[in-house]
Amino acid sequence: MIGRAVVLAGLCALGAGFTPLPVAAAEPYYKNCAEAREAGAAPIYEGEPGYRKGLDRDGDGIACE
Repeated sequence: MIGRAVVLAGLCALGAGFTPLPVAAAEPYYKNCAEAREAGAAPIYEGEPGYRKGLDRDGDGIACE
């Protein structure tokens, strides 16, 4: 019985030293190109955070050019 208490106390002590993993930041969302420019993000290339087809008027893979 005492052995179990010691093991449990040891596990609790180990657990106290662990910190949770950081949560990934959400991908930026720009309502329009003016907002992207204001944030200093324009132009936004396809594959970059914040790119979406709604901001790419001519469909060339570059938004807010």
